[in-house]
Amino acid sequence: MGTVKAIEHDTVASQDKETCCIFQQPWWLEAVAPGAWGEVTINKSGVTVARLPFVLKKKFGLTVLSVPPLTCRLGPWLCLHEMKYSQRLADEKELMTKLIGQLPRFDLFRQNFTPEITNWLPFYWAGFEQTTNYTYRLEDLTDLDAVWEGFRHSARSEIRKAENEVKVRTDLGVDRFLEMNVKTFARQGCQLPYTPDLVHRIDAACERNNCRRIFFAEDARGNTHAALYVVWDKRFLFTIMGGSDPTLRNSGAGSLLFWRAIQFAAKQGKAFDFEGSMIEPVERHFRNYGARQVPYFRVWKMSRRMKALNAGLEFWQALRGQ
Repeated sequence: MGTVKAIEHDTVASQDKETCCIFQQPWWLEAVAPGAWGEVTINKSGVTVARLPFVLKKKFGLTVLSVPPLTCRLGPWLCLHEMKYSQRLADEKELMTKLIGQLPRFDLFRQNFTPEITNWLPFYWAGFEQTTNYTYRLEDLTDLDAVWEGFRHSARSEIRKAENEVKVRTDLGVDRFLEMNVKTFARQGCQLPYTPDLVHRIDAACERNNCRRIFFAEDARGNTHAALYVVWDKRFLFTIMGGSDPTLRNSGAGSLLFWRAIQFAAKQGKAFDFEGSMIEPVERHFRNYGARQVPYFRVWKMSRRMKALNAGLEFWQALRGQ
């Protein structure tokens, strides 16, 4: 009844294209993992009613099913219509169980599910484990004055300060964005955790699908203070990358860009998703905007061989005092 597919752009039913998260879309997956992604699906009467995409990697004889870079969430997508709650749970169990049963053999499965998946019991019954992560969302942007009042005083002060120092523009392009992005990681003593080629592929794919915007904060001397990269689907606008000049961080430009992105989401009739972070300073920054904490599942499963290797690695690290 289901199939394992790889890179078939026309296999998704029309309602799937309308309701599934941008990160689950075939065109997105092809941009971030060209030729390396697949999915298991369930079809009824020629219509896709459930999907579970993944990236398949093989290394050192191990098979890993995971998510590609800059893809914050995957997990199952289910086409479920209005019904009694008890029937919905039954249908979720049926569809998820069938998806799990079709997954290729793996040593490690690891994905963040979308917050819309609130029932992971079928995965628990199949031997998977999970922990709860959090994102922050502004789900009602119909009254921007109320949204503004929900910001912490410090965030509003930073935005007002930045409005006197910089202008926001959206026409500087992805290469200028990458310059800012690299500076942010360099300030932390890190290299860019993804390649510029990947960012260019994402940018080109999103431009074709009319679902991205890059916000820049620039002063009168032409200095770029900060940049923010956002993408969107039918329901949500997501922040997926950002950057700032470490010598100009006190201007408040980063907060201003978040506010402009929130205003843009409101004009598009979408909610705003900060994409989540379990890093304490980042979480505190997102909380400043009055957003609601929303849980999502981080789900994984290891084979016996993977568990043995993982235990051996932990033992070796303990011996070395790491």
